[in-house]
Amino acid sequence: MKPLKNTVDKTPWWLIAVIIIALVLLWNMVADEDYQRIASTLSKGLLTTLGVTFSAFILASFIGLLIALAGFSRYRVLREFSRFYVEIFRGIPVLVLLFYIAFVGAPEMVKLYNWLLQWPIEAGWLDTARTRDFTLLWRAILALSISYSAFIAEVFRAGIQEVGKGQIEAAQVLGLSSWQRFRLIILPQAMRKILPPLGNDLVAMIKDSALVSVLGVQDITQLGKVFSASSFQFFETYNVVAFMYLVLTLSLSLLIRAFEAHLRRNDHH
Repeated sequence: MKPLKNTVDKTPWWLIAVIIIALVLLWNMVADEDYQRIASTLSKGLLTTLGVTFSAFILASFIGLLIALAGFSRYRVLREFSRFYVEIFRGIPVLVLLFYIAFVGAPEMVKLYNWLLQWPIEAGWLDTARTRDFTLLWRAILALSISYSAFIAEVFRAGIQEVGKGQIEAAQVLGLSSWQRFRLIILPQAMRKILPPLGNDLVAMIKDSALVSVLGVQDITQLGKVFSASSFQFFETYNVVAFMYLVLTLSLSLLIRAFEAHLRRNDHH
């Protein structure tokens, strides 16, 4: 008697279910006038959502890289600061940090700016900064950047640690400077390990960008909140809100999975 073959069904049924739900919602938006009106209103916040997300992600990646590099410094004060930064901001919820940056951090930064540049301001070369000049949109971007930079710093740290010490020592023997070793040896190899988790952080940031609505930023969630409160079409409105976020996050997740599969194929060749 031949043993039964252990076949694994690789059909992505979860994806098929998501696509069916998305198609139903899309059909409602095409065929139903109420859904059309809601989608038209909420689409005005799409660019704001994407702008906040990608601006914050780029800034968070830059800060995270600096914090990660500080963790490898030969100076203990920089290593301690790196660990302090990561542990503090990983432990503060994004929503709390949004409120703190918006209503505490921003006014204090404006005061610091005016104090540091007091002489040029008094000389008439620069204008006195006011808190209202620091818009809520940029306060939200700064808060998301600081929050996510702590997590991204750990991603960079793990990727850099994956690079073999033998290669770094060989580069030292060849006389490469620290910057050359980082630019030519460490970063190119680390990026192969770093890019997939960075993509996951970007997906998470798209979802967390909805929190900026608490500051009145006119993103998808805020426009949905205002529209539903005025029209009392809560069911239809939040269906469209969920659909928009679903399209953004799912499409990006699928791109990340395809990229990971591409990297694995290259590693096997």
